[in-house]
Amino acid sequence: MADALAPTPPLTPASKPAVTSTTRLPATGTLMEGKRGLIMGVANDHSIAWGIARTAAAQGARLAFTYQSDSFARRVAPLAESVGAAALVECDVSNTDSLDRAFAAVADAWDGLDFIVHAIAYSDKDELKGRYVDTSQDNFLRTMNISCYSFTAVAQRAAALMHNGGAMVTLTYHGAQQVMPNYNVMGVAKAALEASVRYLAADLGPDGIRVNAISAGPMRTLAGSAVGSARQVYNYNREVAPLRRNVVLDDVGGAGLYLLSDLSGAVTGEVHYVDCGFNTVGMPTPPENGDNGNGGTGAR
Repeated sequence: MADALAPTPPLTPASKPAVTSTTRLPATGTLMEGKRGLIMGVANDHSIAWGIARTAAAQGARLAFTYQSDSFARRVAPLAESVGAAALVECDVSNTDSLDRAFAAVADAWDGLDFIVHAIAYSDKDELKGRYVDTSQDNFLRTMNISCYSFTAVAQRAAALMHNGGAMVTLTYHGAQQVMPNYNVMGVAKAALEASVRYLAADLGPDGIRVNAISAGPMRTLAGSAVGSARQVYNYNREVAPLRRNVVLDDVGGAGLYLLSDLSGAVTGEVHYVDCGFNTVGMPTPPENGDNGNGGTGAR
């Protein structure tokens, strides 16, 4: 292993992730047998990136993880160890040297890479309140750099390790397409990220590399909690979405598995919605039209 690899803090019984309704182990199999992937952006066991990672690991994938700082390392290390991760690497995507060291460490651990999961975004939460028009230049540029450009920077380095093709998945949100409360500049950054997915797919397709995004519905994650009105958005999504429920970690894990595996071998440049159908609804069915609250209309 390279020097860039951080020492993994020891596991103690108290630090092992608890198994809950949102962290139950997915079904095991061999769909990802022999594939090696880098997971970027796990914050804790509620993270979307972790949902994808544990599903891929259950299907035989070998994984490596990045973390941004020591505080994140303490949370990520037990999760990485629980799936037998090959490496736990420090990486600040806003720093070119840090990116180079991280991918050098991955190259030292493996002679190639089959997939990456990019689940990284940032904006000053104080500027996710009020009006988008009041966004400062400094926060706009930093948000765009970390939430959008970092995927391109990661793709440049990952593609060089994908000798036999591969798959890249990033995370977006419906706020990229329509105005959502208190999403502001992050919506602009996610719109740019979705455009990046299409351009990267076109550039890397001849090399057998597929690039897609998952647009997940609101979830109880660390990132989601930074958005104002998160509770109201979460409840509204549950009431309006055709499936009349919110997304859980296993939903996104399964979608990620599909996009990273050979099952989606002809799929690239797509934004795949995992939001219980919320994005398809233009206006909720008015109560006077007979909506019974269970996804149907009329008497039963």
